[in-house]
Amino acid sequence: MSTPSSTYRVQLRPEFGFAEVAGIVDYLRGLGIGALYGSPMLDATPGSTHGYDVTDPTRARGELGGEEARKALSARLKDAGLGFVVDIVPNHMSVEVPKANQWWWDVLRNGQDSPYAAFFDIDWHRGRLLLPVLGDDNDELAVEGDELVYYDHRFPIAPGTGDGTPREVHARQHYELVGWRRGNRELNYRRFFDITNLAAVTVERPEVFAETHGEVLRWVSDGDVTGLRVDHPDGLADPGGYFRRLREGAPGAWLVAEKILHPGEALPQSWPVDGTTGYDALREITGVFVDPAAASVFTRLAAEQGVRTDYHAVEERARRLVTDGILVAEVHRIAALLQGVDADAARAAVAEVMIAFPVYRSYLPEGSGHWATAVARARKRRPELAPALDALDSQVRGAPACELATRIQQTSGMVVAKGTEDTTFYRFTRFAALNEVGGNPDRFGLSTGEFHTLAAGRAAAAPATMTTLTTHDTKRSEDTRARMAALSEVADEFAVAVRRWTAARGIDEPALNLLAWQTLVGAWPISPERLRDYLDKAAKEAKLRTSWTDHDEDFERSVAEWPSAVLGDADLAADVESFVKRVRGAGWANSLGQKLVQLAGPGVPDVYQGTELWDYSLVDPDNRREVDFAVRRSLLERIQAGETPEIDETGAAKLLVVHHALTLRRDRPELFTGYRPLQAEGVAAEHLLAFERGAGLTVAVTRLPVGLHRAGGWRDTALPLRAGEWTDVLTGRGVGDAPQASALFEQYPVALLVREDS
Repeated sequence: MSTPSSTYRVQLRPEFGFAEVAGIVDYLRGLGIGALYGSPMLDATPGSTHGYDVTDPTRARGELGGEEARKALSARLKDAGLGFVVDIVPNHMSVEVPKANQWWWDVLRNGQDSPYAAFFDIDWHRGRLLLPVLGDDNDELAVEGDELVYYDHRFPIAPGTGDGTPREVHARQHYELVGWRRGNRELNYRRFFDITNLAAVTVERPEVFAETHGEVLRWVSDGDVTGLRVDHPDGLADPGGYFRRLREGAPGAWLVAEKILHPGEALPQSWPVDGTTGYDALREITGVFVDPAAASVFTRLAAEQGVRTDYHAVEERARRLVTDGILVAEVHRIAALLQGVDADAARAAVAEVMIAFPVYRSYLPEGSGHWATAVARARKRRPELAPALDALDSQVRGAPACELATRIQQTSGMVVAKGTEDTTFYRFTRFAALNEVGGNPDRFGLSTGEFHTLAAGRAAAAPATMTTLTTHDTKRSEDTRARMAALSEVADEFAVAVRRWTAARGIDEPALNLLAWQTLVGAWPISPERLRDYLDKAAKEAKLRTSWTDHDEDFERSVAEWPSAVLGDADLAADVESFVKRVRGAGWANSLGQKLVQLAGPGVPDVYQGTELWDYSLVDPDNRREVDFAVRRSLLERIQAGETPEIDETGAAKLLVVHHALTLRRDRPELFTGYRPLQAEGVAAEHLLAFERGAGLTVAVTRLPVGLHRAGGWRDTALPLRAGEWTDVLTGRGVGDAPQASALFEQYPVALLVREDS
């Protein structure tokens, strides 16, 4: 197996392709990284900045440098002794530019006679392929040569159908161009969530799997790629079958699934994968740095400001918004498969079960308990639907591989994700540090005991799973989240400040207003432009006053003007900055603590590009900004020369922690096995989180630093260790085997200890 010691995620784009990534390989090697982990590298929509909109899975993306540049990057990684992990997208392909996707273009041209007609999940029984691209159904079209044209959109004309007016030509095609609003109601091809430009692929068909995965699996068999990260497996018809086929094609590769696990949920045991992409670890690591005592203060503040505080009610309403509007076409398609039930009752039953799912989806016959819970919740909420729900339950359980069971399970994940991550998390803004992918916002913090139990479980059950603190999909970066976590220790002060700031320049929507002040403090300093773009996205995702499809122009204008108004108000900006300084040091301590816990803890730690220094990014595309590797190289050289930097704005102290932890992990893998909780002794013991890996490595970090300082510091607190001489790798100092916390954390709020005889 090719399990790496760690990974470093890079976001490839036309300006930062294979050659540019090859140029940082020596830096990554010096940092201590075990493998490069790159965003999708197959041909994508022209100009794509993320690569998830694949148009041709049979070749390396030309805009990144093409096949030769890919091979050169692979050779460079091999020379440096680094693995190569590639992100793949099995669920969908981009059809935004039809001609860029030759399979889709052929389907549009030839309909069901196309050899690729079965490659896409299209319901041909409902007539022509519906393409919701027009502003209105009656918009004018044009014919240019053998193409039907609508502004910049071009579509093929079937052979022998090009005579007559544009409308007459259009009427003869295998597709129908309609107003974009009809898509949610009548779409007859499965898509990625609500994005009509991403058409779902029937990868469960062996021939489709072979065509879509042949190139990447060739990279694996050639030894160029050592690991695969699989995007959105919950959208697949048969995730377990998919992973078994993928494992057959890549028997020695490290495989991780982008699967969001709810608290207490485990990966299906039949999946032959090494683990998840780490959102479960993110939730737990963030949680242990949040003070649970602040829950009541933030709840009161939110309620007082007019923000809903009944999380599950907010979540249910948001999910219902998805089933009744955003994904109503999918609900109708599933309901049509339910036999013996009135159409209206069938649609209501299907929607209610998906709304009620306690996790993203089930994988029947595995996960039958989650399915049963969803049906039971639906019965309780809508008792009048009992006959329809009984029929649905019976038909799904009776034939778990049938189309009805398949579609409702793969769609439930979309309902949960759109309803919870992309809506609820922007409405339930009580304490946004918890509103993260895979997060549990209604649970305020995590005790050290709970954390240890979960970490020990990961060490025992999934030692090769990925762990992360920041990804391209997180709602905010790890350092933004760490500073926001510090707000839980000054909750009363923050509540007073929010009241004062809101009175001066509040946003006229309570949930967005509370989120905006938390974001401003968490990401400070931030430009008006970055904050404006973030709040615009947040407002539209919340779907309270405006949305991506139904705009309130006046409200959007007021939100767009808010950042400049706040930052341009000298007194208010100074007040906010003063508060940031109040929590900045605690935020830094949290950042270092959670990073060391991740890097040295169970699992394979990933470092998202640039986050080896402080990074106060927000949700995409903010987190895809260019990374200054020259600055990072310079700081790393100083650290490699022996410098132990101060904790300051440069973030060099974080780079020190990343470098030493990852280098030790790569060079001494025998130290990073197992997991044993350690308990400090003394009056401040609860502020010290510590654990042992193997018998010769101990991790110790500070938690809740504001409360620690307020209570008088470490005082008599000590950390008993196994007998022997221990050295802090970060500082090079010996600490003995029963160090006082005050001495242990004299220079940094974290320590990475190695026993000399190990």
